[in-house]
This record gives sequence, structure tokens and C-alpha cells, in this order.
Amino acid sequence: MEVLSMKVPANALVFDTGPLRHFAMQGWLGVLRYLAEDRPVFIPDSVERELNRTIEYASPVRAVLDADWINVHRSNDLSYVEAFARYADRLAVGGWRLAVGDKNIGECGVLAMGHVYGCEVVLDDATPRRIAEEVGIRATATISLLCKGIRMKRLTIDMVECLADHLLEGEYYLPFRRGEFRQHVLENGLIDYDEI
Repeated sequence: MEVLSMKVPANALVFDTGPLRHFAMQGWLGVLRYLAEDRPVFIPDSVERELNRTIEYASPVRAVLDADWINVHRSNDLSYVEAFARYADRLAVGGWRLAVGDKNIGECGVLAMGHVYGCEVVLDDATPRRIAEEVGIRATATISLLCKGIRMKRLTIDMVECLADHLLEGEYYLPFRRGEFRQHVLENGLIDYDEI
């Protein structure tokens, strides 16, 4: 994993902790690399810290931190720090001090990167995605990325159904139950019948 303190290109994908951790735990991390194609992939150092905390009980997460295609962004640039603090105030009960020692720190960094650099962020939690939408940050969910892969004929629906079921087995929250991926994405217009 390369550590960068430079500006992040606008075509980058910036991932939150959840998708990376769960894809790694279930052995599907390579799918995210495949879907990124030639787009650079970044995580803020706040996501790196969250991932480091999980290695003790989730050793497959080490694959994320060792991946040479995932860049860690560190910045003490005032615009980034201010954006991080703004999102921490919104996402953490009691303000950013709780976020720093507790949860949501990853989302704060991801949103700050999307805000400052204009890149696309990958968030699966509804509240951070709603905040991104409110302030005009390009945000997508993991399921949307997978469906785009199906539409582009880079992934098959059968493969993604299996992947989604594995994520659910690993207790990752998705808006459907095991065996319901196809039904969910069709009913919600994420893919069309002719794309299956």
C-alpha cells in the first residue's frame, strides 16, 4: 500500500472501511480491484486506522493494508482538516472527539476526501451517503458498483449473487437477505431484466 499526501485525482475511488474489510474477510477483495479498472483507489488514513484495529481478530484484513493498488492518503491541509471536522460533527454523537476514538472516523475521512478533491466515494452506510448527497459529493454503494460491473458485462449476475451471499454470511449489512440479490436489484432498477 502506497502512502500519499498529494492531491487525489478526481477520477479516484475512495473506499470506506466496511466494503474493504468485508470483501477481504470473504475472499472477494480482488473484485473491487477489477471493478476499479484503471481508476486509482484511495483510502484516507482514518480508514487505515480502522482497518489496523481489526487485524487482531480479522487477519484477512491484512490483505487490504498490503495491497499495492490501494493508496493511503494523509493530509494536514487546512481544507481537508476542516472538512473532516465538519463531517465528524455530523456523524458522531457528541462531536468529533467521540468519532476519533470510536466509530465513524473512516466515513469522516472518506467524505472529506470527496468534498475536497471531488472524487467518487464508496459508502454503504445510509447516513454518510445521505450527507454526501446533500453536499454534492459523488457517492456510490458497493451494490451499485457490482451492478455496474454486471451492466458492463465485467461480472455475471450468478457471480455477484454468490458474492452478496458470502458478504451476508460474514454479517455485512445489505438491504436484502441471502438469495435475494437478483430480486432486490431488479425491483430497485439497479439492473434491467435484459442485462441478466
